[in-house]
Amino acid sequence: MDHRSKSNAPVLDNFWMPFTANRQFKATPRLLAEAEGMYYTDIDGNKVLDGTAGLWCCNAGHGRKKIVEAVERQLRTLDFAPTFQMGHPVAFDFAAKLAANAPGGAAAGLDRVFFTGSGSESVDTALKIAIAYQRAIGQGTRTRVIGREKGYHGVGFGGISVGGLVNNRRMFPQIPADHMRHTLDIERNGFSKGLPEHGVELAEDLERLVALHGAETIAAVIVEPMSGSAGVILPPKGYLERVRAIADKYGILLIFDEVITGFGRLGTPFATDYFGVTPDLVTTAKGITNGTIPMGAVFASRKVYDGLMVGPENAIELFHGYTYSGHPVACAAGLATMEIYEEEGLLTRAAGLADYWQEALHSLKGLPHVIDIRNIGLVGAIELAPRDGALGTRAYDVFVDCFRKGTLIRVTGDIIALSPPLIVEKDQIDRIVSTLADALKRAA
Repeated sequence: MDHRSKSNAPVLDNFWMPFTANRQFKATPRLLAEAEGMYYTDIDGNKVLDGTAGLWCCNAGHGRKKIVEAVERQLRTLDFAPTFQMGHPVAFDFAAKLAANAPGGAAAGLDRVFFTGSGSESVDTALKIAIAYQRAIGQGTRTRVIGREKGYHGVGFGGISVGGLVNNRRMFPQIPADHMRHTLDIERNGFSKGLPEHGVELAEDLERLVALHGAETIAAVIVEPMSGSAGVILPPKGYLERVRAIADKYGILLIFDEVITGFGRLGTPFATDYFGVTPDLVTTAKGITNGTIPMGAVFASRKVYDGLMVGPENAIELFHGYTYSGHPVACAAGLATMEIYEEEGLLTRAAGLADYWQEALHSLKGLPHVIDIRNIGLVGAIELAPRDGALGTRAYDVFVDCFRKGTLIRVTGDIIALSPPLIVEKDQIDRIVSTLADALKRAA
């Protein structure tokens, strides 16, 4: 295609960009025009190595022909069909494919799939399912949900209620929720390689909240096995196991938010597999279609699903759903994506690169302003000391510097997050880390 120079860029005024300082961006825009494999191409024709899998979602890299062809074929065959009191084969086919590859394997029984259009929708869906389940089994007083500080669970009203990022919450009303403490402890766990040693006791916060509110008021607790958007915050060893045990003790459902960790990011198909802890519900999105068509899915256990299959057979069991639940084109993209994952072994490929990735990231220790490095699977974070009175500006400057040098990273506050497509090669890992190292040396 013809590449437009910045002087010939599109009109920028009308698009109100999400999670973006719009005035700052539009003064000096960064515009991507094409993508293939591990690389974006900007509007000036410059190649940009993707160190973030788009936005944690393009796990198989960009421009995958199998997905393109599946989407085109589906559009020509059936562009849309409702799933309210109707159905179409591809939705059932995709649900069956996902069930066969569900978190935790067959033994976990997480093989009932509710389709959504995004991660935010998946979270709100899981929360509603949890509350509806408790009511269906005679526990109607259980309407409170528990999240964690620094948790990110999308931007729906349910998601921001259980989420623990203050800027996402402060302006909006919320549903009844409370929060456990986060597990980030740089003082005790700084520069850990893999899971941190200290902090399992933080799981006891769930006991504290049960004592505060009463177990009879709590429907579910939701956690990210790895908190991605807050800056790759890892669970201490034994933490998730303890949360599961406490939830079981009090009849509280456990929800894993795997919107980021699902579909191979940690070197296993899901974080559920990595940690060997089975939740009752799992939220997914992003990698489910390789980021090509918006979609999400909630995996529910047989216990939860069967608990709602009560009453007359002609009665709707769950008054919830979306126009685009099980959209045929999204399902076709998802089926093709799963085929790529299986054919290329991408759901486990990160395990073979994890040690190399870990050592590459930790080679940045000692560079200016670096106060912590965290890693798991093919995910990493480099936390920087903030500038006085200017939180986030140092990492932002590193982000812009890296982009200008041809590498895309992600920042949240003064934390740099990395999550390359699962097709990444070692020389590309070297380039990501080298570009970042040079930018860190230049950052004031």
